[in-house]
Amino acid sequence: MNTENHFDVVVIGGGPMGLSTAFHLSKRKVKTLVLEQFTFINQLGSSAGVSRQFRIPYPDEYMVKLVKQSIPYWEELQSLTPVSLMDEVGTLWFGDPDVHSTEGNIRQAELALQAEHVPYTKVSAAELESKYHFKDLPSTYTGLFQPQGASIDLKATQQTLFNWNRESSFVTLKEEAPVTKIDYQHQQFTITTPIGNFTAKKLVLVPGPYADGVFKLLNFQIAATYWNMASAFYKKIDPKIQYPTWFVFQNPVGNNGNQFYGFPEVSWNYPGYIRVASDFVITPLDSPEQRTLIPNPEELGYTAQWVKNHMRGLDPVPHYTSTCMVALSKIPNKELIVDFAPSYVPGHKDIVIYATGWAGKFVPLLGQILADLAIDGHTPFDISHFATGTQYFTRWK
Repeated sequence: MNTENHFDVVVIGGGPMGLSTAFHLSKRKVKTLVLEQFTFINQLGSSAGVSRQFRIPYPDEYMVKLVKQSIPYWEELQSLTPVSLMDEVGTLWFGDPDVHSTEGNIRQAELALQAEHVPYTKVSAAELESKYHFKDLPSTYTGLFQPQGASIDLKATQQTLFNWNRESSFVTLKEEAPVTKIDYQHQQFTITTPIGNFTAKKLVLVPGPYADGVFKLLNFQIAATYWNMASAFYKKIDPKIQYPTWFVFQNPVGNNGNQFYGFPEVSWNYPGYIRVASDFVITPLDSPEQRTLIPNPEELGYTAQWVKNHMRGLDPVPHYTSTCMVALSKIPNKELIVDFAPSYVPGHKDIVIYATGWAGKFVPLLGQILADLAIDGHTPFDISHFATGTQYFTRWK
């Protein structure tokens, strides 16, 4: 055996989740290889600016609990860098309290926050306009504000993890190394890439929206849909105005999904501008290969119109447009999937998978969970709601 190319664990996918998994494996002195098909710290997966929302409101108690459990892991990561990884501005959920979306529902979120003893304040339609700078909202709209919400500097987060892994004697990082074949014989995996072959006892698969490109090498696939959401930055014409991270719940109107989310102005991403994006797509993609970096003009138009109609202090002309691609499971609430490979895959108990869903806020915690599963076969964290591979993995057609 070529010991130089043999590892305890090979992590396939070098985005935030792959780097976080390697970070936690390295702390356990596990010899780890991370393979990234592009270059590290790219924006070719779920991209659209380098901010992500950290928020505690969720309609389910177990999700609220999981976000709370992530906080010490964020604090640990922050201790490794002088660069601020989060800008705490609060989370504002508002809109029609009867609307249910992929994000959840305002009333259910309140109940979940109460159950987990998370502080928040209720916000009236008048306060949404007087205190949070929105305008011309229906008088029936309500909201909740949770002060621990923040904008995550995802690039700095990845850079912190990358720097740690690069310095660790237990981690090897390889970029421009797409995996083209995976074999399993004699209780070990052989991974083929253009830069060489590698062997490992265990695999962690975290290829983001490119999941099926890796899963098919093991003869299974995921029931997923792909959203390529429109995103843009809007110039502040009133420099005093600052928005929290926010999400608005509204009923669709024709093609217009009518649900939007936004970020504050941050120093690390087009200062002087704030980002607003649609949380819907008119036409989902069948595969990530169909993605484009140019937003759907209709979705972008709906977003810009909402900014014009309902946000103060902004020029409603979209700048720095992009798209945010995400693979979403066909589970009703678009849950994460954290599981082992299906039982018909050789060596399935040694293949750990994270796929689908929005998980930027969980980066350091999910890395810990995936490392636990790879090394111990279990984790102390409750992932029962995410261990749904048996429902959503199918044999490759």
